[in-house]
Amino acid sequence: MIVDCHCHTGQGDLMTAPWNTDAPIEPYLRRARAAGIDKTIVFSTFHTNYAEANRRVASIVARYPDRLVGFAMLHARRDAGRVFQLVKHAMVKWRFRGIKVHGFESPPTREVCETARALRLPVLVDVGAKPHIVEMFAPQYRDVNFIVPHLGSFIGDWKAHQQVIDQIVRHPNVYADTSSVRHYDYIVQAIKRAGAQKLLFGSDGPWLHPGVELHKIRLLGLRPRDEALVLGGNIRRLIRRARARSIQPSASSYSESREASHTSKGCELCV
Repeated sequence: MIVDCHCHTGQGDLMTAPWNTDAPIEPYLRRARAAGIDKTIVFSTFHTNYAEANRRVASIVARYPDRLVGFAMLHARRDAGRVFQLVKHAMVKWRFRGIKVHGFESPPTREVCETARALRLPVLVDVGAKPHIVEMFAPQYRDVNFIVPHLGSFIGDWKAHQQVIDQIVRHPNVYADTSSVRHYDYIVQAIKRAGAQKLLFGSDGPWLHPGVELHKIRLLGLRPRDEALVLGGNIRRLIRRARARSIQPSASSYSESREASHTSKGCELCV
């Protein structure tokens, strides 16, 4: 099964660039289907209200439940004090299976990491070409899995790529995705040094073509088992850990906890 671990969808409300204006899912899905991609992890564009943005993403996931799996996007500073509530709501009600934060807005805080730990969710954290921040949260939260998109830099900063490769080698809980990496030899180096178990296929759709991004992985010429890890096995393993039922429910949240338990069990089959 091929799983794209990195795709945006929904509408932003800033409207100064594509990534905060509109990310239509239908063109992406047509391209992904033609490329043979089975499922896709989706999350919001930049937005000033991620509770609302995540709700809109959930409605898109509900239209394509066999193709899409949601991650809850957060602004770690602006959403401070309600991160756990926001993420667990998305996990229980909409079956979201991870957290997305962007360093351009606010890097992960302890509140974000502790929420991920409690709910056993991976955190997709775009470091915005500043991979040194990984050295802050990765050692502090060894039981939380972090995925660094673009090998650390969407704009192709080779120094960031090199540093993230070092990090996925050194930190057992740090992974990277391949979306938008133009300097191809850094993908080759990541496989050689860290192994196929630490790299995830991502496209950064809908703005990058998923078929093009997928072809980069095919060109690596990996052994079938290793290619299967990069193309879906790794992200499937990471999101299977999710379980809201690990949290002790209060009396008022009993029904929500039961739904979470059902959702967690179903997730192992959904991707």
